[in-house]
Amino acid sequence: MNPKTTVEEFDVVILGGGTGGTLAAWTFAAEGRRVAVVERKYVGGSCPNIACLPSKNIIYSAKVASYFCRGREFGMVSERSEFAVDMLAVRERKRKMVSDWNRVYLEEYKKSGAELIFGTGRFVASKTVEVELPDGAKRQLCGTNVIVNTGTHASLEPIPGLLDAQPLTHIEALELDEVPAHLIILGSGYIGLEFAQAMRRFGSNVTVVGRSSRLLSAEDDDVTAGIHRLFKEERIEVVLDANVKRIAGKSGDSVRILLEKNGSGAQKTIEGSHLLVATGRTPNTQGLGLELAGVELTENGYIKVDEHLATTARGVWAIGEVAGSPMFTHVSVDDFRVVHASLTGGNRVTAGRQIPFCLFIDPELARFGLSEREAQSQNILYRLFKIPMEAVMRATTVAETRGFLKALVETKTDRILGFTAFGVGAAEVMTSVQIAMSAGLPYTALRDSILTHPTLVEGLIPLFTSAPSIPEFAQGE
Repeated sequence: MNPKTTVEEFDVVILGGGTGGTLAAWTFAAEGRRVAVVERKYVGGSCPNIACLPSKNIIYSAKVASYFCRGREFGMVSERSEFAVDMLAVRERKRKMVSDWNRVYLEEYKKSGAELIFGTGRFVASKTVEVELPDGAKRQLCGTNVIVNTGTHASLEPIPGLLDAQPLTHIEALELDEVPAHLIILGSGYIGLEFAQAMRRFGSNVTVVGRSSRLLSAEDDDVTAGIHRLFKEERIEVVLDANVKRIAGKSGDSVRILLEKNGSGAQKTIEGSHLLVATGRTPNTQGLGLELAGVELTENGYIKVDEHLATTARGVWAIGEVAGSPMFTHVSVDDFRVVHASLTGGNRVTAGRQIPFCLFIDPELARFGLSEREAQSQNILYRLFKIPMEAVMRATTVAETRGFLKALVETKTDRILGFTAFGVGAAEVMTSVQIAMSAGLPYTALRDSILTHPTLVEGLIPLFTSAPSIPEFAQGE
């Protein structure tokens, strides 16, 4: 530590200005604590700038593009049979939204009294963070408590030729100013699938390459079958059970991917114009000086925390993805609540919490609680309620009848164990069931409710009045 540098004292120092850290800053400052947030680049972190909100903005533009293709279905007739996508305009709409949110965040910082410091921070001693400012100057901040909220970044695997190909990650893909002629996507997770459909609807040829034998292989068979069918209908090529051996060329110009089918040795070459890598995430822990603060990492490189999100160093906490939490913004928000409780006399923990998720393809996939695969692996007996989306009246009015709703209800009680929606408005419908489950309500409370007609949530009534089935593994129990 440089003895000439004045150490500034704060009640809370937050390293990384993502959503959880931002809410922590505003909340603690509003409670009268002196708070500093150290952020390298983005006001509010990834979510409003390069991840959640921008990607959903782009996805909705692609949804609008899909309506042009379906115009005749809705009685819209045009003399022109084709339409053009202006990616510069698509990008500008996204940029304007980001800029608008940045202003909102900065105004909220001003109101709260929390100090937002742009720069690169690292620990130099216990609970002491040194910040290198953009002009090269340095500040040292000592916090009574320090919260690490540095997130993750896209993983780039050691595939021969990958770095030379200068591939896109989700950050660069959101800044495209042209529609790729042929986009190759390495990775079949959330990011890969959402970009695949969006870019296909803008006019790209798209090939998705994945290691597993199914898309979203952890989900139930009917879910993965539905997504495979959806992608086939939209003419998105899917290559699975594939191991990338070598990459040649440069993204944005021309790329060639040499694949080997897992287990067979058979090889295949795919050629495209652009390459997007979405094969996983790596925690942002390098260069933070965590060892100087006494903060240990897990075997996978995430910060080691307990159920209160306390690290191995007293007074140092970690939240969000860098702490190994599920990679959703709403989880980072709850992580903040856990730490806030610990610092204000509460006892909120991460153990036992159930996490909702939504994949924002079209139609959406949303789930809360157990899937059938999970229930069966745990030998939990359940009744299965399931209806197609075409049984939901509102879905027929908007001509969005692909998919289904299903719920698992405990055999000996009326408790809802899990809910899955693959269909239009899936996330909103799932949230209604999540609230009922969190309140401990039986499925009959939803079945017997007076729900507004015609709405998508109203579909819960035909769902829970349908005849349930008993899975084969539970028959005879």
